[in-house]
Amino acid sequence: MPYPVLQVPLDASTQLEQLGTKGKFWFRAENGSRVLFKEGRPGTGENWAEKVCCEVAHHLGLPHADYALALWNGRQGVASPTIVPKQGRLILGNELLAKVFAQEQYDPDARYRDSQHTLRRVVAVLRSPNVLTPLDWPCPPKVGNAEGVFAGYLLLDALVGNQDRHHENWGMIWTPDRGLSLATTFDHASSLGRNESDAVRLERLHTRDAGRSVEHYVSRARSGLFESQSSKQAMTTLEAFADAMKLDPVVGRYWLDRLAAVDPVTFDELLHQIPHDWISSPAIDFASTMLKINRKRLLEFL
Repeated sequence: MPYPVLQVPLDASTQLEQLGTKGKFWFRAENGSRVLFKEGRPGTGENWAEKVCCEVAHHLGLPHADYALALWNGRQGVASPTIVPKQGRLILGNELLAKVFAQEQYDPDARYRDSQHTLRRVVAVLRSPNVLTPLDWPCPPKVGNAEGVFAGYLLLDALVGNQDRHHENWGMIWTPDRGLSLATTFDHASSLGRNESDAVRLERLHTRDAGRSVEHYVSRARSGLFESQSSKQAMTTLEAFADAMKLDPVVGRYWLDRLAAVDPVTFDELLHQIPHDWISSPAIDFASTMLKINRKRLLEFL
């Protein structure tokens, strides 16, 4: 059965504030909750990638923002209920890091892939005893804390090839009764080779040139995190998880065991539930191959 497609009311974009573009706005669902509609850029596959990554996160047991395929005024996108409760506030990573590392002049307005955004700095923020695990999520004992949850986010990035874990794609939620909690993982549209053309996908799937293979393609996926401020380029998504596992091997092993429990056939099932007019057959084959290769690469840590 294909995933259902939510029909967003035509007047939805006038219900709440616009967010800078006509294809991104908040509206009220029938139950009164705030929902974000985000239109994927045509030809990029952002919509199906966001939905598939959401479902992969669910199978891994990760706290994640929910995404549904959605149509508004004939435009394809995704709809996502707010992850921030009433009276709560989302504080993004750049704001958090700028406060904690003010003496080092952390620039919250730095562009994507700036070397000041290091894994060690993120971990230092997450290790504060004032930072709790995500709201309404039963934290497994082996995960234990916000740092352990974030390690799971990095495993997800390595699995789906998410290259967009910059300092505004993670954060915390502040609520009056609980203080700071790590936010659920969100915004994974830059994954699964969603921006490649079908011609490139087919070439990589069938080539005998090792330098053009899917294996080589996934090995080059880079995180938005750096090993140190002197690093010339970001760590690969696999390196970012490997570093997190070095910091806490028990937590790393927990998330790898969760991954090992996901049958690779599940990836095919998730992709085939995307409606055929939202994703091409080469895109399905390419994304499935990526997931299976990355699963194998990650499980080699065991």
